[in-house]
Amino acid sequence: MSTRATRGTRRRTVVALAVILTVLCAFVFRLVDIQVVHADDHVAESLGQMSSSSTVPGARGDIVDANGTVLAQGAFVYDSQLDPKLINDFETKPALKKKAKMPWSEASERIAEIVGMTGDEVRALVSAKLAADPTSQYAKLKNGLSTDQYLALRDLKLAYVHSTARPVRVYPNGAVAGNLVGFLNGAGKAEYGIERMQQQCLAATSGTNTYKRGQGGVRIPGSERTVPAVDGGTVQLTIDSDLNWYLQQMIAEEAQRQGAISGSVTVVEVKTGKIRAAAEYPSVDPNDINAVDPEYWRSHIFSDAHEPGSTFKAVTAATIIDQGKATWSSHVSAKSREKLPNGQVINDAFPHPQNEYTLAGALIDSSNVALSKFGTMVDPVTRADYLERFGVGHKTAIGFPAEQKGQVIDPAKWDARTLYTTTFGQAFTVTPAQLAGAYQALGNNGKKIDLSLVESCTDADGTVHKAPEPASEQIIKPGTAKEVLRMLENVAVQGGNARAIEIPGYRIGIKTGTAEKANGRGGYKKGIYFTSMIGIAPIEDPQYIVEVTLDEPTKIRSSAANAVAFQQAMTQVLKTYRVAPSSQPMEELLPKFD
Repeated sequence: MSTRATRGTRRRTVVALAVILTVLCAFVFRLVDIQVVHADDHVAESLGQMSSSSTVPGARGDIVDANGTVLAQGAFVYDSQLDPKLINDFETKPALKKKAKMPWSEASERIAEIVGMTGDEVRALVSAKLAADPTSQYAKLKNGLSTDQYLALRDLKLAYVHSTARPVRVYPNGAVAGNLVGFLNGAGKAEYGIERMQQQCLAATSGTNTYKRGQGGVRIPGSERTVPAVDGGTVQLTIDSDLNWYLQQMIAEEAQRQGAISGSVTVVEVKTGKIRAAAEYPSVDPNDINAVDPEYWRSHIFSDAHEPGSTFKAVTAATIIDQGKATWSSHVSAKSREKLPNGQVINDAFPHPQNEYTLAGALIDSSNVALSKFGTMVDPVTRADYLERFGVGHKTAIGFPAEQKGQVIDPAKWDARTLYTTTFGQAFTVTPAQLAGAYQALGNNGKKIDLSLVESCTDADGTVHKAPEPASEQIIKPGTAKEVLRMLENVAVQGGNARAIEIPGYRIGIKTGTAEKANGRGGYKKGIYFTSMIGIAPIEDPQYIVEVTLDEPTKIRSSAANAVAFQQAMTQVLKTYRVAPSSQPMEELLPKFD
């Protein structure tokens, strides 16, 4: 072979090797790209083609009362469906027919027995789907199956039966504290009450379940990957559900007996500000919210503000005593109807001659005229400041959904009439919760503690988050509070409701209110009232505040309508918390007149 031929052969060999090497490098590069550089992308792509994933819902947390009784809890129901095409494949394709757990004729009967249908009905719904679309992979079997039904279906191990868990909310005690607890709407969103207020604690975090599918949609064993759900936390309330149940039954009976639109009972622990009961009529059962008018889906204890009427005369008395302008024995001359210095005419609720009322007597007889004269011993700015101290114009610290803050007029804008009406609970509004908070301060030596409704949130892992300590403030002197309490005890003993509200063995103090209702046109509805009665017991060592309200009672149109309900409510509270009877006798009666 010539040298030239040899060189040509070598050149071709080199070129061939170069081509082979280039191709080999390309393969290596591509292999590295697939296996290393973009491995995650390709795995994800393959999983997307071969895998299925589903959401694993977490359970919403429970709401429990102070004793652990469950008021709301999360549960699961299951929505089940069939795959008509896969059923048909198992029946018609020999390769799959051999793998079938049982023939469709038998499977349909067993499915039907579990879900409460007939075998004919189950077969008919699959046949109808296939007739409409031979490739259909969905036929609704039944929604809302129980856990036992779901497990029974699962145990059949049929590849064409699929069930999806769906969280639902259950309220084991029905309407007990229903207006407080709230509910979830049809979309599972928290509406009203604690359900909404404590959403952050109660809400669950969903997980995921991913698995690979083989021929016929069957799960490949060992391919499942699960990210577990995290259940919501448990919210513990301050209320006692047994006490709340009793008070709800009682106020419903009394409101109906008095022909009232609605009624409520609020119980507050004096030393802590904790709400121990919040009973309302009408009440809502969160399991069946449509059984009651939507007006009563919310708590009126927090969301309705009314003029407090005479119940706030105790605050007027506290203001003038705290300012050193009067004592219980200070006196003013008052008729049942008087034209006062600025020309305004003020009336009492009952006719009486001119009396030389002591401050105690003005509270006992609830004289608007006398309170107007006592109250104006303090300037408007100072009086407005005391109203604010007692909570007027501010929502409670609870932050309850739809809560109202009430209305109060800037003292700089008080007109000639407001100067007087603010002394006896008109020209401003408060909610029942705010009124209970004001009396908590009177019962607690003048120290006002923010009301509270939630004790704690406990995470699913057991971590307990206690509610922050409520803020407190000394809003009047202890001596002032003590003097007002003594006068309130005399209201209970010497007032017109004395016999109706008496609780044998216990010294109590009360004040009533018969508040006119605004007509929306700058005046008041004639003969229509919002009545209230609020009391403290035992008066020598205050433990509990009980407040009873009735909206527009018609049998008795004054606060006397509340007397029976108040007596029953306070008696039950003292019994529930095993409060010892009074051991100290009442001091001598305070004179009404000088």
